[in-house]
Amino acid sequence: MSAFESKAWLQHYPEWTPHSLEYGDTTLLDVYDNNLALSPDKPATYFFGRTQSYAELDKQVRRAAAGLRAFGVRPGDRVAIVAPNCPQFIASFWAVLKLGAIAVLHNPLYTAHELEGLFQNHGARIAISWDKTASTLEKLRATTSLETVVSINMVNAMPTAQRLALRLPIPPLKSKRDQLTAPAPNTVPWESLVGNAIGGDGSDVVSPEEVTKNSTAIIMYTSGTTGKPKGAELTHGNLFANILMGKHWVPQLGDSPERMLAALPFFHAYGLTMNATLAPLIASELVLLPSPQMPLIMDLMKKHTPTWVPGVPTLYERIVAKAEENDVSLDGVRAAFSGASTLPVETVEKWEKYTGGMLVEGYGLTECSPIIVGNPMTSARRPGYVGIPFPDTEIRIANPENLDETMPDGEEGEVLARGPQVFKGYFDDEEATQKAFHGDWFRTGDMGVMEDDGFIRLVSRIKEIIITGGFNVYPGEVEEVLTSHPDVDQAAVVGRPRSDGSEDVVACVILADGAAMDPEGLKDYCR
Repeated sequence: MSAFESKAWLQHYPEWTPHSLEYGDTTLLDVYDNNLALSPDKPATYFFGRTQSYAELDKQVRRAAAGLRAFGVRPGDRVAIVAPNCPQFIASFWAVLKLGAIAVLHNPLYTAHELEGLFQNHGARIAISWDKTASTLEKLRATTSLETVVSINMVNAMPTAQRLALRLPIPPLKSKRDQLTAPAPNTVPWESLVGNAIGGDGSDVVSPEEVTKNSTAIIMYTSGTTGKPKGAELTHGNLFANILMGKHWVPQLGDSPERMLAALPFFHAYGLTMNATLAPLIASELVLLPSPQMPLIMDLMKKHTPTWVPGVPTLYERIVAKAEENDVSLDGVRAAFSGASTLPVETVEKWEKYTGGMLVEGYGLTECSPIIVGNPMTSARRPGYVGIPFPDTEIRIANPENLDETMPDGEEGEVLARGPQVFKGYFDDEEATQKAFHGDWFRTGDMGVMEDDGFIRLVSRIKEIIITGGFNVYPGEVEEVLTSHPDVDQAAVVGRPRSDGSEDVVACVILADGAAMDPEGLKDYCR
């Protein structure tokens, strides 16, 4: 009997991880409301020194929901959120869900060219945006359904002393202010959205009864195996299943007060699930970082040490290097979970030496909410392997030539997955959805091996994708931008492996006749 047939991986589950979990009909709104009832005074967010309780957050959520309702948002509508990690993002996210609407999450650093096709696909009429991105969204009004942009000034969420300091005409402070905010004409300020003038105080906002575990909660865009962006629809049930799995994977997670380092962007499934949606399940405080800059992280490590640090290998390496360089203690970090790229053994050893907490590697995809596999947080973990299937999750290694055939233990094949966290399909793209599944098995597009005891090792990728610093870069998208430059005739983009398990993005171009090479100019054009 193969490891898949016998579910051999279950032998590695520790006592705190059940083989199966009870999900019921729970939605993310149930998680939010339950936590609010039990822990209203616990800290919900921490942003540059300013703490907000769950009760205070809920006031913002309800007022934002009332404001969005006044703008015509109804159950099932899509609302785009285009912002870095900040308190307004969290309030926006829960406000959208409170109305039974769907949060569509986008990278605020995307160009208008990158966002245009996505907005044309999902059709959001309203977007909640970082004010520095507002000018980009303004360009979309003529070619998409976008009508209203609510602008977020992150400085307004900072402590009063810092807000006042950033107004001073001192060059270093002006530079910092310019990094955080910019004028946003033709938009509705966030403060107006959550003010009583537009929608009232939100006391009458009630979650619609039609929101069920099968309702779409978010849409996240991924290029999947083709390089063409597609909107993965993740339901309330998908996301709840994954955070419940995560809670039971990490020993004692939530048994004592937790602080989560939210350095991973919420517009990625990993950052959203392992921070934003997990937080209310365990009444955790979110330590928000709009950008994972080392000075900010080191300041947090000294003043407000997180207990739970989801991240990517490069993040852990940089934190340890800076802590070592500046003699900063990392004591207090109890657990860390790494994804996105291979986790070097040396990184694990250094991290655990400096923190005293455990760091393990896992594996997932946007379409899977995202985690499907993780190393046990015990001595059974195995370097070089992404781990074993999460509870209620099945992984099958299939023959790429005949997906009905399961490969023998130890032999390479395509990684297929099924479980309650696997998405419902791509928004408005039935053809792509059908291609993504073989029966009820999701095709990951990755090649892997399952050993006879259930541990899984990734071997290669079927899909063309470059992972750099934890972010996915699709060669086809970069090549399209490069060849749109008048000086470039042809382009090819590949990934060059780095020692930390990440990759550098390398482009090779053939210039148009008579053109001169300008590497920096091409880089600026791509940005």
